[in-house]
Amino acid sequence: MSVRFDGRVAIVTGSGGGLGRCHALGLASRGAKVVVNDLGADGEPSAATLRVVEEIVRGGGEAMANGADVTKTDQVAAMVELAERRWGKVDILVNNAGILRDKTFAKMEIAEFELVVKVHLLGSAICAKAVWNGMRDRNYGRILFTSSASGIYGNFGQANYGAAKAAMIGLMNVLHLEGQKYDVRVNTLAPTALTQMTAGLMPADAAAVLTAESVTPAVLFLVSEAAPSRVIMGAGAGVFAVTHIAETPGVYLPEAERTPEQIAARFAEISDPATAVPLDNAFQQTFKFVSTAVALTKSGRA
Repeated sequence: MSVRFDGRVAIVTGSGGGLGRCHALGLASRGAKVVVNDLGADGEPSAATLRVVEEIVRGGGEAMANGADVTKTDQVAAMVELAERRWGKVDILVNNAGILRDKTFAKMEIAEFELVVKVHLLGSAICAKAVWNGMRDRNYGRILFTSSASGIYGNFGQANYGAAKAAMIGLMNVLHLEGQKYDVRVNTLAPTALTQMTAGLMPADAAAVLTAESVTPAVLFLVSEAAPSRVIMGAGAGVFAVTHIAETPGVYLPEAERTPEQIAARFAEISDPATAVPLDNAFQQTFKFVSTAVALTKSGRA
């Protein structure tokens, strides 16, 4: 199966360089018309976005540069309106824009926490909201959020970044459920690459393999027509993996045994990863707990 984006329109935020540039070039090389977005002065296209557009055009593709600030609702709405006016629609949104403000939590100011969460989480939500109704109306859409291993597993000195990146997964889960019947598929990428934003954080010998180009194939798959939905895909150095969130069945404790001591005594059983399975939604957990408790109560084993 060949993955193509002929006739599709994509917005890639933070695509003036690094991973975003590579994603924009990858989409364009396979037929997509691309809005190359990166923060510009007063909402105007930056020199970096203009260079990426030139690359796409030289390669025979179509693109427009845009300088919208993803945290500004009016600028994002104007960006989407421009794309729809020129090309009629937006089919694909790749939320890639982001910043770092790394410090240990002890030294981090709340303003630094707020800024990172604002750009990553609120910026992604604003962009998704701007294209959401159009995708629903057309019964087609592909949205990709960018998470990070820092959000999934943690990383020293990145409390703000980790919290924002973990939030991408929660946003994906809900939009997946709300978009299902409209064929709006929502996924999350957890990339690792040596870019300007991560310079100094990676070992020197990692640069040869941790290229942006080694990540982009995951993006193209996750926003393709045959894409899955609600997938967290890790990508880096040409390696692709999927993170699964699963929950153990749980252990019912009769009322007289509902103590922290009993939880400690049975924690190995409660937490056994071999018994864990994914859940479809929040209420599935609630129903699981209730059905287990009711069944054991009725059987007299509670």
